Amino acid sequence: MTLMRSRQRLLLGAGALTLSLAAGGAAGWNVLDAAPPAAASTPYGPATSYDAATRHDAAFNATFEHRFATVRGVRMHYVTGGKGPALVLLHGWPQTWYEWRKVMPALAERHTVYALDLPGLGDSQGRPASFDKKTLAGYVHGLLRDRIGLDRFDLVAHDLGGGVGFQYVSRFPAQVRSYVHLDYPLPGPKLPAAQYRTFSWHMAFNSQQAVPERLVDDPGDVRDYLTAFYPQVAYGGAAFGGTRTRSPFTDAEVDEFVRTYSRRDVLRAGFELYRTLDEDERDNVAATPVDTPTLLLTATGSLAATRPSVAPLLRNITRAAEIPESGHWLAEENPEAVVREILAFTAE
Repeated sequence: MTLMRSRQRLLLGAGALTLSLAAGGAAGWNVLDAAPPAAASTPYGPATSYDAATRHDAAFNATFEHRFATVRGVRMHYVTGGKGPALVLLHGWPQTWYEWRKVMPALAERHTVYALDLPGLGDSQGRPASFDKKTLAGYVHGLLRDRIGLDRFDLVAHDLGGGVGFQYVSRFPAQVRSYVHLDYPLPGPKLPAAQYRTFSWHMAFNSQQAVPERLVDDPGDVRDYLTAFYPQVAYGGAAFGGTRTRSPFTDAEVDEFVRTYSRRDVLRAGFELYRTLDEDERDNVAATPVDTPTLLLTATGSLAATRPSVAPLLRNITRAAEIPESGHWLAEENPEAVVREILAFTAE
């Protein structure tokens, strides 16, 4: 069933969306998986490679490399490079580590960067015990502390990755020197999950059991869904009261996200991030509030709506700012501003 036909059957009205010790090191490299996995196959076509988007990028490959490590049965993929104190990047939906591609070179001039694919997403393989953000934070901890050997780092997290980021800082505060939280209201004491789902049609749709996979059921549908969704929450898009229809992403960027989300396990994992929002609310209510120095960054016009849900949980917000002329995709829409904010904050 194509997505366009599916849309004719569903009324999905648009709504408003409104890491620093020196790399801790390399101490853990000798226990990481020695070889990358075979190219991840999909039920829809030929196998795809984890380095499809970077294989021929000489400048990128001069600094960064793809690595893998297994944590409790999940083989996790991450990209690392640079020099200096460790900086960890967590992505959102529907994206992968690749959302940080434009900001990574500048960050790597001052940091050893680790851009992760969350468990079950991107080119990480295997199914974690749950997709609630507390559980995912445990897998990320298994990678960063137990497999790579990072003792202390600055942490940056965007969108639903911010749900993982908050839980990580709350559970393992001694590891995180500073935290950067990008454009994600936190379900919790000030924002029930049920209310959160009313902010945008896609949150309600993605939360349904089985329905999203039945309607978005082949790579063509995945491409249709992502290419229609990306401009909606971009600067000037429908989620911000505008009429923008042009995607903020290049064809190559869309191809990379479609490549990974066309794997059925990854597609389902992405929807599970939304299906577990009620668990996230309960876990965040029960979590220890965070006193780690925090930088809060949001889309243009979103700070006032986002901060009230975040402030009770992230109690030491030392700076809060909107990224100019940016919608939800901060690192792609205004990478220069994002780099300036992160580097200034982690230098403090």
